[in-house]
Amino acid sequence: MATIIEPEPVEIPRVRPEPGFHGAVSQFKRHLIEVTLHQAGGNRTRAARELGLQRTYLLRLIRDLGVTAPPPPPPRRRGVEGIR
Repeated sequence: MATIIEPEPVEIPRVRPEPGFHGAVSQFKRHLIEVTLHQAGGNRTRAARELGLQRTYLLRLIRDLGVTAPPPPPPRRRGVEGIR
């Protein structure tokens, strides 16, 4: 079971909220994803794992909800370092 970390305040640009139940749910999802991505340093795979989602579904939610998030970290290079 993952430990829950209290999120630090994140400045989120105000978007005109959609009215009603579905708008509130979309706004909640957007905020939760933004906070989790911020905590994961932009690592979408780690954020998906923390949220209990598949990475591809998280990517779709990011696109569909218009989530603002830090850019993903650069890919790690695999290989042997220090050999000349």
